Amino acid sequence: MSTPAALSPESRGEALSALRATGTSGRELDVLIVGGGVVGAGAALDAVTRGLDVGIVEARDWASGTSSRSSKLIHGGLRYLEMLDFGLVREALQERGLLLQRIAPHLVRPVPFLYPLTKRFVERPYVAAGVALYDALSVATGQGRGVPFHKHLSRHGTLRAAPSLKKESLVGSIRYYDAQVDDARLVVNLVRTAADYGAHAANRLKVIKFLREGERVVGARVQDQDDGAEFDIRARQIVNATGVWTDETQAMVTDRGQLKVRASKGIHLVVPRDRFQSTVGLILRTEKSVLFVIPWGRHWIIGTTDTEWNLDKAHPAATAKDIDYLLDHVNQVLTTPLTREDVEGVYAGLRPLLAGESDSTAKLSREHVVAHPVPGLVVVAGGKYTTYRVMARDAVDEAVRALDERVPPSCTESVPLLGAPGFKAKWNKRSRLASRAGVHVARVEHLLNRYGSLAEEVLALIAADPQLAEPLPGADDYLRAEVVYAVTHEGARHVDDVLTRRTRISIEAWDRGVSAAPVVAGLMAPLLGWADEQRDRETKYYLARVDAERLSQEQPDDAAADTARMAVEDIVPLG
Repeated sequence: MSTPAALSPESRGEALSALRATGTSGRELDVLIVGGGVVGAGAALDAVTRGLDVGIVEARDWASGTSSRSSKLIHGGLRYLEMLDFGLVREALQERGLLLQRIAPHLVRPVPFLYPLTKRFVERPYVAAGVALYDALSVATGQGRGVPFHKHLSRHGTLRAAPSLKKESLVGSIRYYDAQVDDARLVVNLVRTAADYGAHAANRLKVIKFLREGERVVGARVQDQDDGAEFDIRARQIVNATGVWTDETQAMVTDRGQLKVRASKGIHLVVPRDRFQSTVGLILRTEKSVLFVIPWGRHWIIGTTDTEWNLDKAHPAATAKDIDYLLDHVNQVLTTPLTREDVEGVYAGLRPLLAGESDSTAKLSREHVVAHPVPGLVVVAGGKYTTYRVMARDAVDEAVRALDERVPPSCTESVPLLGAPGFKAKWNKRSRLASRAGVHVARVEHLLNRYGSLAEEVLALIAADPQLAEPLPGADDYLRAEVVYAVTHEGARHVDDVLTRRTRISIEAWDRGVSAAPVVAGLMAPLLGWADEQRDRETKYYLARVDAERLSQEQPDDAAADTARMAVEDIVPLG
């Protein structure tokens, strides 16, 4: 069996060479994907598995935008049934089944939720009909459910499942299932799988302009954010999958026939699992939308808000008002209220919503659109995380229509991601793996749930250097080996990449990764050739970033929060 491709510093260098060669040798890519979020990564995998020559570039880190800051749910969107958007729900449920059972069973897993009922007699039949339809649509997809059917619970049964709920706040509930995912890990896994099939993948490569021949777009000029070097990449078709940055990237080419995308800010809180007792998650109605309380390992994720955002898109900031809004709503059903002191982490993300007539972002469509505004450039926008594969397929379909050859249809519904093949067998032998590696079985379970069958690559690092079995300071769930693996196999280039996306230490640790940062920088330095000065700058930058985020979360409004957060600019290497 061949060794899976790694997103290593060396492989990035090889990808850069291959991409650079298209601007000088006369050879061109079939498709260049711009944007390293879930849709861009999905498009790269879709295109390369059709046999095309593919490149994918990302200005910052893989999943550094919206795709690492979601509610981390793979779901049909129960609330869209109320909007009668049956097509969107059915499509999303089909994708949920594929991810659970075939594409990424190592990263996507079922999660139970309670829908508390507050009114006798009237509410239960209404909600039950919706949840029953939700279950029926998932069966009708033909992809296998992957999750149990819903169940009705009395008030007593509800309180047995969630003892911390106020007795007077409900008359019963309905338990149903959806699925969850570590969103950033799925994106990295998609990019790595695309690279394994032959795609040329490079993060920290920013498109600064598009190349034109008459009306036609024939490539892009890019700048390496690590050394400042600029070069051209030529491609027969370009897919713009830049999410909330769609308007800006389109504007480099044309001001005619543009898709318009509005950014909606959603914030989430992370609190320890022991702050209230429940064996299941919660879905609560609010005056604007719904509020999720989601089990997340030893934590809960509480979210989300839905407000328009017109400020910096790279680093959206949560305000004190946002945080209080979530706490106030969840405390309406808890016997012991949560306070600001219970909040371990906060993160804010932006949804790319297709602009419509509505003034409220909560009412804008989550469906996606694919456009071909000028020859050579395809734009995909809108959508939701769960349906990334459909968006990617539709974008590549549009791109290949303009190619002069017959291109096979998408096959990604049957392409498992790296780590999926053999995952269940490895899970069944986890005790043996732990014994052989000399680590606790809980550590192996943690690795299997993050890397699937590729967990043995992480264990091999520990076998070569037993010190890598040590946990990181302030973040006992994560091993030092995972930092090394993030650099050598997953494309991490900076401390921020590791603490924020390859792991979730930035939102799961009480100190938000401050104590782990110098250790992480020390592990990364020899792998990336950092001098002592760059290593120390990485640590100082991360600590300054945490301080700026904490300060922004004390501000009363978006403008003040944005000013506080933007006091710390993105790190760039020395020289």
